[in-house]
Amino acid sequence: MKKIAVAVVVLVALVIVGVICFATAGCNRSEAVAATSQPARTSSAADTPVTVTPAALASTPASTPSESVGQAALKKAADDKKHLFLFVSENDNEETAAAKRVLEAAATKLGDKADLAFIKRDDPAEKDTVEKFQLARAPMPIVLAFAPNGAITGAYFGEKLKDPQLQDSIASESEQQCMKALQERKLVFVCVQNATTKSNDVAMKGVNEFKADTRFAQFTEVVKIDPAADAEQSFLTKLKIDPKATEATTAFLAPPDALVSKVNGATSKDALVAALTAASSGGCGGGSCSPGGCGPRR
Repeated sequence: MKKIAVAVVVLVALVIVGVICFATAGCNRSEAVAATSQPARTSSAADTPVTVTPAALASTPASTPSESVGQAALKKAADDKKHLFLFVSENDNEETAAAKRVLEAAATKLGDKADLAFIKRDDPAEKDTVEKFQLARAPMPIVLAFAPNGAITGAYFGEKLKDPQLQDSIASESEQQCMKALQERKLVFVCVQNATTKSNDVAMKGVNEFKADTRFAQFTEVVKIDPAADAEQSFLTKLKIDPKATEATTAFLAPPDALVSKVNGATSKDALVAALTAASSGGCGGGSCSPGGCGPRR
């Protein structure tokens, strides 16, 4: 019985193999007949499968989005410690062309103090620049002036763009620091003193205590100026501070550009808080006089 069973298994296996071989042979014959019944043709590039190797893929340049001219210009100006005048326009009409010529002529008077850059407001690559500086509804064309630290030091459009006084937007290092802080909605203490002024320590006492207060710490910037520095004379004039004063002077500024108080000699935290509160109570719409709203944080 075992021999019969084995024989049956072998027979079944042979039948299965035979069927498979037959089917395969039949398919091959059909393909051969079909091939021989058609006229011969030469191979072409279209008939040859294309194989792309990893090396070929690696050598294919990837498409990259257009770079923002505005952001690149700001970075370059910062690296070179120069001011930047960014010309923003919407079309290429005669008004825009005339404004460009005027700007370029005015910029030559600044020597190597500043760079120029030109962008279009509707350029997709400049979307972030337009949003960051709120240019979507700004009058066109417009020129924004930037300090090396990124602070906006001026804007020219309309009549101002016909005769732009670009020199007015060149800020000293201390003025740049103050403008940057105010634009970040911070309070600023401008401490004017040097080795020859009196009351230096007591002038800083109230300022340091104010900045140490947790209500104001992260919103307060302290900028020190040497009244004898030639580069700071223009800024001191704007603050109406006598550079020849014999006593330390402290100017207390609040966003966007308010002078809260000016103190000669000693300062106290209580007096500074009182001055800020008084300025805030007078109405300071838009969050001026103190960061985040009117009055000191409680």
